[in-house]
Amino acid sequence: MSESRPESRVQFIELSDEESGQRLDNYLMRILGGVPKTRIYKAIRTGEVRINKGRAKPEHKLKTGDVVRIPPVSIPTRDDTRTVPDRWSQRIERSIIYSDNDLMVINKPTGLAVHGGSGVQFGLIESLRQMFPDQRYMELVHRLDRDTSGLVMIAKRASILRELHVLLRGDGVDKRYLALVAGKWPAYRARVEASLEKCALSSGERIVRVTQEGRRSLTDFRVIERYRSSTLVEAKPVTGRTHQIRVHAQHAGHPILGDTKYGSEEQMVLARTHGLKRLFLHAQRLEFRLGGRRYSFEAPLDEELSSVCESFKMKS
Repeated sequence: MSESRPESRVQFIELSDEESGQRLDNYLMRILGGVPKTRIYKAIRTGEVRINKGRAKPEHKLKTGDVVRIPPVSIPTRDDTRTVPDRWSQRIERSIIYSDNDLMVINKPTGLAVHGGSGVQFGLIESLRQMFPDQRYMELVHRLDRDTSGLVMIAKRASILRELHVLLRGDGVDKRYLALVAGKWPAYRARVEASLEKCALSSGERIVRVTQEGRRSLTDFRVIERYRSSTLVEAKPVTGRTHQIRVHAQHAGHPILGDTKYGSEEQMVLARTHGLKRLFLHAQRLEFRLGGRRYSFEAPLDEELSSVCESFKMKS
């Protein structure tokens, strides 16, 4: 029978320099590991959590010297804490391609969400915190869809997270993806510009659509290799919207193969014919300069995606 360990007193925590720059909700989820997200957001909404004696919203950015009031909460005991399955922890450990005192870069496997929530018991960031309990600070720098594989950065210091977010808001990080799209992508279509908006279907499923009211979104595309019924393209997102590459490819008339959300049944049949059982979208390259140093990371296509390309070549 699971039990919970109540934190019986109000805590007042003063933010250190290394902890500044975080969103309030992310900070609370990190220090209150195991407390359900719903409980954390309720504590913020009702004013149980306060910053410098005042109410704050979940997205409030914390600063050095801020005093955060944390109410008594029930934290699950170790026996009640969900642990990362061995198969995932081993796979994640094999996927770490770079790590130093400031930064970790992981070639994320497909099927692994970057964070828990919405029915996902654990994600990449929760897994890493369990795998490296002595690492006091670990935060996602950016995100990938659950079905997208490839390079993800993890900051080990809040100051590094802030610097990388500044780079990401501008053009300081060069991110390149590989995608296999349906049909023959025309060479002249080097950029797709279409505003995107998050929408909810009557079923409750959340999708992204091209609308005039949406946020301005740009993706650059370059043909890498052509096959009879598909094209391998490189995609460079100029802006960083949810599902941007997937929706822009669909909007251009060439959905990404294996995309169950934005593709058609005809394209799903084509994907299965060539042995593709997942979304063919892979974050292949990251390049940026940080602290006077140039970083460059590359993750080649895995065996599954490479074999799909070979299948298309043989039948072209």
